[in-house]
Parts: sequence; structure tokens; C-alpha cells
Amino acid sequence: MFENNQNSASLPSVAFPASRIAAVRCRVYRAPISQGVAMSFAPLSHRVMFLVELSFADGSTGLAESWVNFPVWGWRERVATVLEGVAPLLVGRTFSDTAEVRELLLSALTPVGRQAGAIGPVFQTISAIDQILWLRAAEARGVPLAALIADSPRGRIPAYGSSLGPDDVAESAERCLALGLRAAKVKLGFGEERDRENLRTARRVLGDDYTLLADANQGWDLEEAVRMAKRLEEFDLGWMEEPIRGDAPRDLEEFAARTGIPVATGENLYGADSFLPYLSAEGVTVLQPDVGKVGGVSDYLGVVAAARGSSALVAPHQYNGAYSTAVSLQLAAANPTTPWLEWDIRQNPVREPVDHLLGPDGFVTVPDGPGIGLHIDLEPLAPHLVDIKETA
Repeated sequence: MFENNQNSASLPSVAFPASRIAAVRCRVYRAPISQGVAMSFAPLSHRVMFLVELSFADGSTGLAESWVNFPVWGWRERVATVLEGVAPLLVGRTFSDTAEVRELLLSALTPVGRQAGAIGPVFQTISAIDQILWLRAAEARGVPLAALIADSPRGRIPAYGSSLGPDDVAESAERCLALGLRAAKVKLGFGEERDRENLRTARRVLGDDYTLLADANQGWDLEEAVRMAKRLEEFDLGWMEEPIRGDAPRDLEEFAARTGIPVATGENLYGADSFLPYLSAEGVTVLQPDVGKVGGVSDYLGVVAAARGSSALVAPHQYNGAYSTAVSLQLAAANPTTPWLEWDIRQNPVREPVDHLLGPDGFVTVPDGPGIGLHIDLEPLAPHLVDIKETA
């Protein structure tokens, strides 16, 4: 079982087999999609899975995913951050504890990230390294990550469909029903009439008893969000995700107080400490750290620990590839109060290696092999592998 290391901002840490890091590599899978994904701030024309690979002197390797959805050139920046920023700090050195590596990377890269106004890429990169080391620790013990974290992890997690709209809402809703999903999320931020029509269509197709969620992707200011929320009351939303800027806890609290709609937020927060103000914000009921952004498993578990004893639930944000999905599933299984796993219903070739985990009843099976839980076959994704300089 892991320890709560007071030298690492009270974040959980874990020991793993010590071995010199021999190489750091990047693998980028970038798959075009026939129908782009529209959001209130930018579209997605490709689905990208950015993997960091650590090779150890003992012959073992580890892979994990770093979030690079936006901007569209984000994967190019990440190659530089990994190979020029992280690799020189790690290659040739021997480590045996996640806290040691996390503190080294944060102390070296956070000041640079602040100077560049780019703290996100720093945490997104550290997230992949941290995941690799937690998975290494679980593999060494012969248990899945969830069992390393919790004594009695769950074996199945309910999923919600993400996301419907702004086009083909009826088709997407039908897809959610066909997949057996028990809840679905509608994208908002495309104008009042279109948002209302999309919610009306979703509710009509899914039925009155179906859990309907909404996500504005920070598309409104406070007053606009309150006005829109009142116009959307008839749709009985289970939560409103990021109605306004996600880094404004007091404004989110005011939104919840004035509308009565529960708030979900957190996908754009970095480090467990950044979630603390939201625990005292009335009405912020769901925290959504993304394991590929927040700082990895260490910071994700820090959010879970901070939320324990509060009224807030922790549900992973997940709109990435196969590796991030599999790790998020392990984290959801380890936390008995996580209500849902986000399940991307759009075309996502880089998530397909784990698609079989979603059962016909809308529950995702938690694989119980060592580490990430299962073998993820990347060979079918070979046509999408980007030719880059990948080793340092």
C-alpha cells in the first residue's frame, strides 16, 4: 500500500523497483476522424494519444499518456517538453519513489513554466511520468493499480456518454441508449436557441428518467451562465460542467447558489492543491481531475483524499486515448464514491484498444491484471503513428 509522504505536499507516494532510467521516448498516435468534434471554444479534427515511454536499465519499460487535445499543435510542444525538459533530468539516474521524481520535476520545471505562462504543459508532462511509476509499483506487486490504492476496489463502473451535440444530437442519444449507458452529457455554448433545442432533443430521445448532464466548456461569463441556466431549468440537469471559467471557485459557488444546479469542474486545474478552494464552494458537487493533466496518479489521489469527508464527489475527466482511459478506470475503481466514468461516444480510434471493456449494460469492466490491468495492443494504431524524433 502507498504512503502519505509529508515531504510531497501531503500527496500519496509509493515505492517502486529501483533501476536506472536508460531512455525517455515519445510516441504520438494522431488519427483523423470523419466527423469533427465541436466544442464551444475549438473543434477537434483528429484524436491524439501522446505516450511517454521510460526504459529502465533492468530491461523493463513503462508507458503512460499525457493530455494534448488542445491546441491542435499541443503534441508538438509536448515532444519538446519531454525530450528537452524532462529527459535530461531523468536519464542516467536511479529512483525508487514517486515523490522523489515528482519533486525533482516540479522544482526544475515549474519556474520555467511560470516564466512561459505555460504551467499546464509542465503538469501534463509530469502526469505521464507519475503514472508510469505508479503502474511500475503495481506491476512489481503483481496487482492492478486499483488494488494497490484500495483494499476492495470495484470490478465494474457505470459510464456516461460524452458528449452529445452540437450536431446529430438525436443520433448521439440513440447511440448512448444502444450502448446501455445510464447517463449522457450535452455540449452547450452554441447560442441559446441551439442549446435549448439540443437539450430538448436529448431529453425526448433519452426519456424523462434518464440522467442528463451538460457541459459549457467555460463558454459563458457569470451573468450569461445564470441567465442560461434559468432558461434550461425544464431539462432537469444532473450537473452543469464548467459553466464559467474553471479557475473561479467563488463565481462557481455564486452560480450554484443563484441557479440551484450542481456544478462539476476541475479538468483544467493543475495539482491537488488547486482543488482545495472548491471544497469550500457550496454547490460545487463534482470534482473532475484528469489524470493526464492534474499531475498524474499522485495528484489525482491527493484530490480524492482532500475531498474525503466533504460533500464533493470525484469523477475523472476522460476524453483521451486507451492508456488514459485504462488508468482512469483503475482510479475510479479504487474510489467507492466515484459516480461515473466518462465514456467518449464519438469516433476515437486511439481509444479503440480498450473499447471492449464497455459492457452492454453501460458498465465498464475493471481489468485485474498487474499495473494498468490489461495488455493494450498498439499494433492496430501503427498507421496513425507520427514520425518524430522520439528518444533522449
